[in-house]
Amino acid sequence: MGAVHGAIGGSRRGATAAGALLLLAGSAWGQANLPPGPGRDVVAAKCYACHAFEARVGNGYTSEGWDTVLRMMRNQGAPLTADEVAQIRPYLVANFPEKNKVPAVIVPGPLQVNMQSFQVATPGSRPHDPLATRDGAVWYTGQMSNVLGRVDPKSGQVREFALKTPHSGPHGLVEDRAGNIWYTGNTGSLVGRLDPRSGTVTEYPMPEGKTDPHTLAFDRDGILWFTLQNANQVGRLNRTTGELKFVTMPTPGARPYGMAFDPRGMLFVVEFGTNGIALINPATMAVREFKLPDAGARPRRIAITPDNKVWYTDYARGTLGRLDPASGEVKEWLSPSGAGSAPYGISAIGDTLWYSESESSPNTVVHFDPASEKFQSWPIPGGGKIVRNTSVTSEGNLVLANSLADTVTVVTIPR
Repeated sequence: MGAVHGAIGGSRRGATAAGALLLLAGSAWGQANLPPGPGRDVVAAKCYACHAFEARVGNGYTSEGWDTVLRMMRNQGAPLTADEVAQIRPYLVANFPEKNKVPAVIVPGPLQVNMQSFQVATPGSRPHDPLATRDGAVWYTGQMSNVLGRVDPKSGQVREFALKTPHSGPHGLVEDRAGNIWYTGNTGSLVGRLDPRSGTVTEYPMPEGKTDPHTLAFDRDGILWFTLQNANQVGRLNRTTGELKFVTMPTPGARPYGMAFDPRGMLFVVEFGTNGIALINPATMAVREFKLPDAGARPRRIAITPDNKVWYTDYARGTLGRLDPASGEVKEWLSPSGAGSAPYGISAIGDTLWYSESESSPNTVVHFDPASEKFQSWPIPGGGKIVRNTSVTSEGNLVLANSLADTVTVVTIPR
């Protein structure tokens, strides 16, 4: 759900007419396909403006989840009044409840963690990626409110920074050596830099066709690398010259997603559209693909341990996997909550792995020790509600962004 952004046609009058036709067509389609009941006509009239309603319902939502979704819609400019929200909320809750979640399986163990959550400043922000910075702060991308947010865990103070291009869809986050915060503008097709001291935002637009900038990371020379999921490419930005270079994945539709550098400075990228992991040589931009044994594997996020082993969360099959690039050997473990648990955000802390199951109810934090091959897991307070990425503080604690809960969580891990 959301508003139509951008002109359709060559003039304001043409854009208005085309938008009206699109709205009428969507309304007619919606009335024919939506369940009957009070609120249906408003959903049909307002929720087909820029996409098919059915394409965004997914597995449905709880009543609290629908509250967040409706806030996200209005943040994005959906033309909904407070009275209309009051009409459609009970309709959506009744007809599109949350489904297909797997019960969380909590595995006991010796570690005792503490979780503290912080509410983001703008409701309906859909915090996507978290970032723990060197000064002790925790940042998040407000994907549906077009802001970057900064949380001070000591005081609980939250500050948000508005971005330049409207509806740019901030997604990934990384900090440079000077303390600037870099982000990908997922829907704005750009990479941006925020100077937290001044609030100044500098944007680096993508060339035509280079869509969906996603995850980003710095190499040891300060070159910024980023994935472009829909363009099926990985890009690099030389911040000194502004030069952009791109490399296409050998497999069509590979959808490069999460990325990480290993201790030797080599770049690994998981390919969410296929059962692949790509190795990119930063010096030459040469690409080598490793195919995972199961054709149904869909690795989504990645972490690398000090022994140069590449770990990935297989979102489609509910497994945690490990690739040894030296031998090509792959080993996998079923996540505690099973095949439908959709493991997502993952980080390596020392020699062990920490990740979240994003389709368990509630979402979990999972710890895996490769030495013993044992799991331990915890429910996330407030349900988690889709942890898409994780980060690690300088003290070695885990940070989560909880998209539909509008919170970020710091998981303090005992030493």
